[in-house]
Amino acid sequence: MHHILSIAIIYLFIAIGYVAKMRIKDEFNEKGIVKLNIYFLLPMLAFWGLMSKKIDLSVVQVPLLYLFITFISFFIALFIAKRFFKDKKDVSIVSMASVTGITGSIGIPIGITLFSQHSVIYTSLINTVSMVFVYTVGVYIYSRGSFGILKSFINVFKMPIIWASITAITLNISNISLSAPLFKALKMGAYASIVLQLIIFGAFLYKTKITKIDLPILNTVLSIKFILIPLTAYAVLSFVTLPPIAFHSLILELIVPLAITNISLASLFDCKPQIVTSLVFISSLVFVPYVMLFVYMIN
Repeated sequence: MHHILSIAIIYLFIAIGYVAKMRIKDEFNEKGIVKLNIYFLLPMLAFWGLMSKKIDLSVVQVPLLYLFITFISFFIALFIAKRFFKDKKDVSIVSMASVTGITGSIGIPIGITLFSQHSVIYTSLINTVSMVFVYTVGVYIYSRGSFGILKSFINVFKMPIIWASITAITLNISNISLSAPLFKALKMGAYASIVLQLIIFGAFLYKTKITKIDLPILNTVLSIKFILIPLTAYAVLSFVTLPPIAFHSLILELIVPLAITNISLASLFDCKPQIVTSLVFISSLVFVPYVMLFVYMIN
């Protein structure tokens, strides 16, 4: 009951963003808030999270395992997509959208809620490698090889969160600690970032208008996301020993709703953005009962 209430509170912030955008519309400048979060608060979140625990083998294993499971799931999804869909754009959507999730704005706060702030070092690292995956493999898949991938990869390293992560990891493995006041200030910025991300996500949901639903694509993507990927994860992790908090944080980040970035990439490369938008929105709704089941299972 405690975990369910905690998750409900997280969705309360999402609802605040939704209602705020609905009520004040143009006065709610989500673009400005996004920039504030990306360039100032998200780096604090990453820095605080990566400095919150000593990086050891189990910590490094988690993002690598996430990447490994994501690649396995991606190739399985690609095989399924090519087998059942003829349109190249449908293949791109099924293979890419199904394996990329909202690891930052949803994964990190729910991780803190369920597993305490000690989960942040795992979820922060997973979010970092997830960003690299989306802006490299994701760009390539959505563009279907028609556009260069180098520029997109370079753009990843223009993001402040990447450099904040690299700096924090360097300090961590060098056994350089932060002063208590500085660490507390970073924690304040980190929690502010989490709240802002949830509010922004709510505003995004309000702006998301489902104009077209493709049931075969929807059913396939949701089946891959919420059935195939967890089964693949459990199969892989059965050969690995991880601390419970690392194991559960990894599973959580694999089952979060579809990444909002999918809509941006689908729009950029004219890859049926209306369908991708519906996929992201519906996956966000399906995730609510699904995460409740996840909580019940880990308990």
